[in-house]
Amino acid sequence: MKKKVIERAVPGFFIGIAIGQIISVLISLMSGNGEFIICTDEFIAQIENEALAAAVQTLLCGIMGSGFAAASVIWELENISIAAQSGICFGIYAVIMFPIAYVTNWMEHSLSGIISYVLIFAVCFVVIWIIQYFTWKNKIKAINSKLEN
Repeated sequence: MKKKVIERAVPGFFIGIAIGQIISVLISLMSGNGEFIICTDEFIAQIENEALAAAVQTLLCGIMGSGFAAASVIWELENISIAAQSGICFGIYAVIMFPIAYVTNWMEHSLSGIISYVLIFAVCFVVIWIIQYFTWKNKIKAINSKLEN
């Protein structure tokens, strides 16, 4: 299990960085008015250096990618229910995501901002969970069908 966690965490670091950069590009294209928005203005002001803020955010995206990838081994535990797996993963993802989102100012630093972020995070988790559930359900159905023939 520990080996699987490490095997997933290492490439997850680079995948997290890539996703972070893709999101920055998409945000820039949608609302950058021709400028590249690497970080929020609040985060840059907090760090007082745009390049350092970008480096810190990139590192944090990598850490988030590692954490999410490493936590994916939870889905392979056969001795606990899918509900327990889902709850554990949601909790781990939240513990990784929320501090990073708060520090980088991806969420407004107010009660309504935090609640909005939690709701968006939960909706994204549920949508991805449903997609994965039906994807695996169809794969298992296809495997069972081949075994019957």
